[in-house]
Amino acid sequence: MEKLPQKIAEAAQAIRGKTDLAPEIGIILGTGLGSLGDGIDVATAVGYEHIPHFPVSTVESHAGRLLFGWLGGKPVMAMQGRFHYYEGYSLTEVTFPVRVMKALGMKILIVSNACGGMNPQFARGDVMIISDHINFQGVNPLIGPNDDALGPRFPDMCRCYDPELIALAEQVALERKIPVKKGVYVAVSGPNLETAAEYRFLRIIGADVVGMSTVPEVIVARHQGTRVAGFSIITDMGLPDALRPTSHQEIVQVAGRAEPKLKNLIEGLVERL
Repeated sequence: MEKLPQKIAEAAQAIRGKTDLAPEIGIILGTGLGSLGDGIDVATAVGYEHIPHFPVSTVESHAGRLLFGWLGGKPVMAMQGRFHYYEGYSLTEVTFPVRVMKALGMKILIVSNACGGMNPQFARGDVMIISDHINFQGVNPLIGPNDDALGPRFPDMCRCYDPELIALAEQVALERKIPVKKGVYVAVSGPNLETAAEYRFLRIIGADVVGMSTVPEVIVARHQGTRVAGFSIITDMGLPDALRPTSHQEIVQVAGRAEPKLKNLIEGLVERL
């Protein structure tokens, strides 16, 4: 059986055969946010099916391409479509692209997602800068034998989301007049949305928003020494006493309407890096 470092090397080698760019900034485009890639001056797009050992996204709103190009005058690589634990992938598979992007030169990872809001001061369509997270998926991508070449056995998660990048994002938001919130993201396994009792519980333990992604990628990014900035678009509100039905289609629509704000913010952040 091939070991993880060998798989990473094979995937990176295949990608290097298609592009000369070696960006230090990687971006993960979440649910309903794939068209953020339209803001990238794309030099090369590589379908996941052409990258050895890459999973293929099964979610309708995820395109499944690795983009290489320019954003805000800086070279970037962007995952247009991510993978989720609920799709049946192991977290090693879910986070594999983060390992590959590191092998290609990534030093900063920008993650984005669509999420449900639980803080009553938030509203649908708000953009939130992630200040911290809670892993409530019941599993961790680092479980199993540790390869010291990839990162330490017991990585520290203090300042998991880089304080300097958070401060820079807030400054960009102020300059560009983009209203933003800041808060804690909790990751659950999904794929169902939460019950009223679950929303109430997650709020009590300190979360402002809830989603089904991001945390595994961030854990692996920090394990390998990559700095992280994270952003959420709040697509629905999980207020236990005012809960109403929603759907994936509605979530994607709200994300699409709010996307220009996040696109503007990420572009401004990349410009300043």
